[in-house]
Formats: sequence, structure tokens, C-alpha cells
Amino acid sequence: MDTRRLAAAAATIVLIAVLAGCSGSAPDGGGGSSASAEPSASASPEASSSPTPSPTPTSPAVALPTDCRAILSEDVLSQLGETPLNDAAMGPSGVGDDGTLTCIWRDPRADTTGLVTTIARMNRGPALDLLNGLVATEGFTCFTPDEGTRCEKTWPNPQYPVTDGRTLFWRDDILIDTVYSNLAPTGYTSSIIAHLFD
Repeated sequence: MDTRRLAAAAATIVLIAVLAGCSGSAPDGGGGSSASAEPSASASPEASSSPTPSPTPTSPAVALPTDCRAILSEDVLSQLGETPLNDAAMGPSGVGDDGTLTCIWRDPRADTTGLVTTIARMNRGPALDLLNGLVATEGFTCFTPDEGTRCEKTWPNPQYPVTDGRTLFWRDDILIDTVYSNLAPTGYTSSIIAHLFD
């Protein structure tokens, strides 16, 4: 009778040890349902709070620039050379009523050579919609340099033997959008980014 009790007690101790071992492995990635339910419950408040626009700007809003030359480095300006800036024949340019800056580097006598940059405010949602749309429908390539998102694409000009392109950069609710043809100074967009955000 004592041996039966000892055997039963030993079996109980072994069973408790086995159960303790099983329950101890689930939190480390064992995949138990209770372990997976806890992270999703705690992640839900964070996921629901991230889309709201209020927590996004943790730093003061970046001021829109007002001078097309001041946002470029000396090196970029030297590459632009004598290209006219904001000639009245090219249409509206400079600072708009909403603060948007439009810079048109183009000689009105040129058939295609020039570039147009628009720097405007754009919230995260519309900016992501725009950039994702360019990737999905127009084959743009995007990457994430300088704490922002940059999308770009080049293509042959349909009429002249030159390259056309478009480069967009979004960060902190500012969109820099440049369309160009046969005029792409090295470091142009990076120079604007450095002026605005550094």
C-alpha cells in the first residue's frame, strides 16, 4: 500500500514537472493561444492611435522656403549656370497664396531643357496615397533616405533624344516634387532636403 502511494506521488510530481515545462515555453515563442492573444490585445491601442495626425509632428513644423536660390548649394547653382529662374513667360512661380514655392528653371526659348520644383505642405495620408499610386500605376521606384520617402523615375523624352524624369521627396508633411527634362543637376533634391531639414 505504501509503495502504491509512493508510486502515485512520484507520478504526480512527474506530471507537474511536465506541465510546468510546457507552460513555461509558450511565452518564449511556443505559439500558445494565450501567448498570442496577449500581444494582440496590447498592440491594438497602439495600432489604433498611430493613424491619428496629432502624434505625428513631434518636432516644430518645418517652414516652407521662400527663395528658390537659397535652398540650393553653390555646387548645384553652378550646375544650373545661366538657366533663367521663374521667367514670367513660363507661368506662375515663386511663393503662392498657400505658401507653396514653385521654382521654374528654364529658358523660355528652349524646346525642352528645364526643371520645375514645387515645395508644398502635404499630410502623411495624401502623400502616401500619391507615392503609392506612382509606384503602382507609373512604375516609380521608392526608397527611404534622409528620414523621408523618395520616389523617382526617368524615361526618354518622346520628341527629343534627352532624358525626362520626376523626383519626389516627402518628410514631416513637406513634399518636394521636381519634374525635369534634360536638366538634372547632381545633388539637386539632396541640397533642398539639407536646407529644409538640417
